[in-house]
Amino acid sequence: MAWRLEPRQSKPGWFNLAITLASLLTALVLGGALMTALGVNPLKAYAEIVRGSLGSGYGFSETVVKAIPLTLTGLACLLAFKMLIWNIGAEGQLVMGALAATAAVRYFPSENAALMFCVMFAASAAAGGLWAAIPGFLRGRWNVNEIIATLMLNYVALNFMDFLLYGAWKDPMSMGFPMTAPFHDAARLWSFGSTRVHGGLISALALTVLSWVVLSRTQWGFEIRVIGENRRAAHYAGIGIMKNILIVMFVSGAIAGLAGMGEVAGLQGRLSRGFAVGYGFTGIIVAWLSRLNPLAVPLVAFLMGVLLVGGDTLQVIMRLPLSSVQVLQGVILFCVLGGEVFSQYRPVKISSEKEAS
Repeated sequence: MAWRLEPRQSKPGWFNLAITLASLLTALVLGGALMTALGVNPLKAYAEIVRGSLGSGYGFSETVVKAIPLTLTGLACLLAFKMLIWNIGAEGQLVMGALAATAAVRYFPSENAALMFCVMFAASAAAGGLWAAIPGFLRGRWNVNEIIATLMLNYVALNFMDFLLYGAWKDPMSMGFPMTAPFHDAARLWSFGSTRVHGGLISALALTVLSWVVLSRTQWGFEIRVIGENRRAAHYAGIGIMKNILIVMFVSGAIAGLAGMGEVAGLQGRLSRGFAVGYGFTGIIVAWLSRLNPLAVPLVAFLMGVLLVGGDTLQVIMRLPLSSVQVLQGVILFCVLGGEVFSQYRPVKISSEKEAS
């Protein structure tokens, strides 16, 4: 007796949601097994995650703070994934956006907050976009694997940041720590009340709506979907493959670059080593959990923020290492990708060797 996978011809409307929920439940069960192996009650651990992230005003606001860059990197990944271009470089693009925003503050300072915001916005979007356009051009021109190219450029960006932080951009007053001088007030994004939630939230929500409109209501969005679903048909329809790959990768990187600007101008107030804590990689999980629906990205990003903020609580209360939360993120992505297989295919029992062949 054997099994094989066959493409699903049709799916009920609730099926995709059920697959996603089943994938998350499976991930939580596997994560619970990991916590049990570490000597921790998984139910108490999950309860502490929820309590630490949503049980107080401070925890809720910190969850929103985490959700801002996750929304932007999730949208960045989603846009490329829609066209079956695998941008795994949102982390490096985020870093390049932060570097460009910092360069704007250092070399083009202005006491006019609106002007300073426009300069940082344009610089960070351009830097992230150009960084992503490099593997986009290589893919479109010579069919170079964009997964490897974008992944490798992450490390180039991170090491370039270290080069600047330990060199020309290092603040002499930082007591030896690798960080730049604090941004002046005009270069800081506004915050909401006494929380650390900053103006990047507005950009994240606006780009969410804009991404949905572009993908579902414009000709360019239609071209992106056609290329992703059938590249050969898109070619015969006269859709420019090379042009769209370059544009999509540039826009994807630009959105990730804006996430870097938000972190340095809205949250940190300076560029420092370690400000990028994997938001670009977590954005991949956000994009897949949202099933490539832009309107679902902020909600999924918020849920991932719950996991990140609650993970900090686990370190303090239950003495679990931060890596345990990172492992849980990986398990979630693994289960979601596995669920995607069953979303597209159905298992069929094979009753004979002849049928199997």
